[in-house]
Amino acid sequence: MVAQDTPTPTSTSWYRFRGWHVVGAGGVLQAIYTAFILQAYGQYAVLLERDFGWSKSILSVGYSLNRAESALLGPLQGWALDRYGAKRVARLGAVVGGGGLLAFSQIQTLWQFFAAFVFVSIGASLCGFLTVTTAVVRWFERNRAKALSLSGMGFAVGGAMIPIVVWSMEEYSWRWTAAVSAVIFFATGWMLAPLLEGSPADFDTVVDGSLPSERDTTTRPEGLATVHFTAKQAMRTRAFWMISLGHMSALFVVGAVLAHLSLFLTSEQGYDLQSASYVAGALPMVQLVGMAIGGWLGDRFNKRLIASVAMVGHSVGLLILAYASNHLMIWVFVVLHGLAWGARGPLMQALRADYFGSTSFGSIMGVSSLIVMTGTVLGPLIAGILADQTGSYRMGFTIIAGITFVGMMFFVLATPPQQPGADDVVDADSAGETMAAGA
Repeated sequence: MVAQDTPTPTSTSWYRFRGWHVVGAGGVLQAIYTAFILQAYGQYAVLLERDFGWSKSILSVGYSLNRAESALLGPLQGWALDRYGAKRVARLGAVVGGGGLLAFSQIQTLWQFFAAFVFVSIGASLCGFLTVTTAVVRWFERNRAKALSLSGMGFAVGGAMIPIVVWSMEEYSWRWTAAVSAVIFFATGWMLAPLLEGSPADFDTVVDGSLPSERDTTTRPEGLATVHFTAKQAMRTRAFWMISLGHMSALFVVGAVLAHLSLFLTSEQGYDLQSASYVAGALPMVQLVGMAIGGWLGDRFNKRLIASVAMVGHSVGLLILAYASNHLMIWVFVVLHGLAWGARGPLMQALRADYFGSTSFGSIMGVSSLIVMTGTVLGPLIAGILADQTGSYRMGFTIIAGITFVGMMFFVLATPPQQPGADDVVDADSAGETMAAGA
């Protein structure tokens, strides 16, 4: 028998490269998730406090429950992404999340509120960050930070939509807004999920859309894996734990701000809800600028050191907010926190993919989420409980800022791991073919 020639993947023009289509679809999904759930929660909290009289501590538990669900689901979701693909996982999330939002629009009691948000958080996780990130990293290597930054801009765009969401809440009621959000969330997730499916090998193309010879002139990221780790092998490295703990430390601030910024502005700074929504909406606009900066810098310079500097911005920004005595200080916080969040956020995933490869990325991220989401669970709880006990957010915000500042050191220590034996992992050059085969 004469062996048939195996087709060789070819380079693709950037505007025809499917990887950028994956980035675009992921950005839209994250925008919808952010606008209707992640950023909207703080606005719903103000109205729930008014309508039901629930305390800040109770409302903090609601937000933390949302993030805890994401963390506990992470390992199973990561395995499902590696085993069944992003399309099926995202479509399941669209159904569950849409149903949860619809149930939330009808709540009358506290237990109904918590139950609804269990489904909202599960759906948002399956259709959101981990699924989108896993899909994107498989298509990029040299442009990985840029691609993740562009996809992550969906978070910022969704946050910028918050004034519109608040207008809808005040004009038509929060219940009506939640019901409409359910329909949009389901429809968008279901339609865009197919674009997240597959890898370069499935479409007869190559990572980054260009052949290795065309990428030789670009800067090679620190610690770029030549072989792909399994989740178990990644967990044996110091880098896995340092990145996870650093990411967790940053999310103490992010979680506290997402859950409590509007409550803080309306209860301590004299803002009404619509005015507070403009501050919340401006934050992701600054985040967009940070993402553009972080994406450009991340593909050219040391990602973990950029993340370390961003941690200082998170910490100093929250301290300024805690002791704000005028509107100018609040806007300084917006600039510092927004730039830090935007520049650091996409680099967390880019670092993991650089160090551990993309073949088992979903599983690695899923396990890491158990650690990372501790920040978004505890940050809002610390802020809410201390605000109820002391009558001010100052102490809680100060403690959280200190935790994040210390967490900067985790990124400094997150040096590249030693590559495991080639017999135990997937070679990077054949990773696309392995994924296509369902390994």
